Amino acid sequence: MIVAYWIVAGVLALFYLYGGGLKVVRTREQLQPMMAWVDRTPMPAVRTIGVLEVLGAIGLVLPPLTGIAPWLALAAAIGFVLLQIGATTVHLSRRDHQIALNIALLLTAAVTIWLATTELVT
Repeated sequence: MIVAYWIVAGVLALFYLYGGGLKVVRTREQLQPMMAWVDRTPMPAVRTIGVLEVLGAIGLVLPPLTGIAPWLALAAAIGFVLLQIGATTVHLSRRDHQIALNIALLLTAAVTIWLATTELVT
């Protein structure tokens, strides 16, 4: 099961490291083609979300890898579930029904929670 955690958490961490990194360094105009929601969101909020995604990605990997406070991986995965609930709400409030990626990320984070509770925190 520990291998399953590393596979699922690694994929999730890579996704959020990439997506969060883009939100931190790109302009609104560069982000809009792939993230339509940024047109009505203040850039400081977009940047904050990006930083939180990068920190969460690090939190999925670094604590279990070092053995220092491995419960932080569980906290990061819970944070990603909450983030995707919020993201799905934003999409639906804008009448944007393209939420398949959000649901996939939510489910992946939920599986990561389950694997973290069975392997890392016990």
